Amino acid sequence: MTTDSAPAPAPVLIERDGAVATIRLNRPEAMNALDLATKEALLAALREVAEDPEVRCVVLTGTGRAFCVGQDLREHVKGLEVGADFLATTVTDHYNPIATLLATMNKPVVTAINGVAAGAGMSFALTGDVRIMADTAGMNTAFAGIALSCDSGASYWLPRLVGHARAKDLLFSPRTVPAAECLDLGLVTEVVPADEFEATVSEAAARLAAGPTQAFGAMRQAILASSTSPLEEALAVEESFMASTGATADHQEAVRAFLAKEKPTFTGR
Repeated sequence: MTTDSAPAPAPVLIERDGAVATIRLNRPEAMNALDLATKEALLAALREVAEDPEVRCVVLTGTGRAFCVGQDLREHVKGLEVGADFLATTVTDHYNPIATLLATMNKPVVTAINGVAAGAGMSFALTGDVRIMADTAGMNTAFAGIALSCDSGASYWLPRLVGHARAKDLLFSPRTVPAAECLDLGLVTEVVPADEFEATVSEAAARLAAGPTQAFGAMRQAILASSTSPLEEALAVEESFMASTGATADHQEAVRAFLAKEKPTFTGR
């Protein structure tokens, strides 16, 4: 006699609504902690939407009461017990590629922080061009609490958002920073009541998805390049992107609409 059991839910979901693709971490029972299966699924999902020309805005969020609490420590402890060296390899194989895709894909990214974001989860949350947080959520660097350095771009984004001194304070003395303080520090761009969160995220994503996608992507790349480049190099990058975006159909449409005194309709092309 056999008993059929329902398949385990996917750890990462892709939900599409027009030109918006929402990537949803889907381990609510584990506060969306990142075990191996989740990291691999998240990386695959990000690659899929980054390469899809029909997707013009990407939203990253979580299911349940957490956005993402970072590395699954239960899995990590099991690895330590058997002497696995996956801590180093998972940064190379998973965390770095995920952080890079979130920061560099050629379309805008919204991080919708529905609940606590900790460790790598906080790092991922900081990559969003628009970072919307529910007023019941919070952030915690968490790394020092388990005697680890920081990863997934925390050392890059934190000092750029809050300054070096504040970044080291947040890293050296991890605590859950409430939503209002996250907004004051510049860790997020908007805090909204929890009952308005989904609607606010949807509105922001739809607005970005209706915009000049290639121009947004170029702006993302230019800002990243300028953060570590002298002025001359930053100007050269701007010049190259002005040339490439000037050749897009969206630019032609914007000029036409301007002359006709109409609102342009962008296609992301």
